[in-house]
Amino acid sequence: MDESVVVSPDWLASRLDDPTVRIVDVRDAWEYDGIGHLPGAVNIPFDRYRDESDVDRGTLPGADAFADLLGNVGIDPNDTIVAYDDTHGVFAARFVLTALEYGHDDVRLLDGDYSAWNREYETTTDASATEPTTYEPDPLAPDETPLVGYEAVQEALERDAVFVDTRERDEFEEAHLPGAVRFDWREVVDEETRRLKPDAELEALLEDHGITPNREIVLYCNTARRISHTFVVLTALDYETVAFYEGSLTEWLAHDGEVESGPEDA
Repeated sequence: MDESVVVSPDWLASRLDDPTVRIVDVRDAWEYDGIGHLPGAVNIPFDRYRDESDVDRGTLPGADAFADLLGNVGIDPNDTIVAYDDTHGVFAARFVLTALEYGHDDVRLLDGDYSAWNREYETTTDASATEPTTYEPDPLAPDETPLVGYEAVQEALERDAVFVDTRERDEFEEAHLPGAVRFDWREVVDEETRRLKPDAELEALLEDHGITPNREIVLYCNTARRISHTFVVLTALDYETVAFYEGSLTEWLAHDGEVESGPEDA
């Protein structure tokens, strides 16, 4: 697993005193304050960087709004950000994707979540001291971003792209993009350890679904939350051609895009 994308609790624990490593807790404020958080972590709840008003595309909050969030908690563009939640990393992965989209060069996902960390390391309820910064975003250019829209997805359907639906079985059976394979995002997580499965196991699992590094991959779900986790995992496994359909099935259906239904093995 590429440590520039996903880091272990051990990796982070050895860097808690490094002022350039900033930890972001994306849980609700009551969890951060009442249950506890990683030492030095700042709180940016999930709903703060997910905007249903469609400022940019899908539910991205807009570059300036996101920059304000980071600046308010004292994060600098040169910092290494490590994000976590307590839901196997799916909400934190959305933060990672958003930060990358707005040009933060070094943002990583904590392997596991708060509960996984808490099994081995201490947590705290002490407030983290921060000094606000002026954060200048640098959004990715259209030819640099992994995010794709409706027209690009239509074009990918005409090619030999693998469409990966990361939703649950009943959602998939109700409606999915033509030819899509279902790969529940949680399949990559070891339920006992709450961490990602070993690389070799992940690669074999993905290959069983036809999701291989030599193929063009297009990820979608309903509203682009669950695919964030799968995107981070594939990136950490060095998959190079992975497109992220930000509008996902919500946008596809709004455009009356073609769908299929029925069992995944039909």
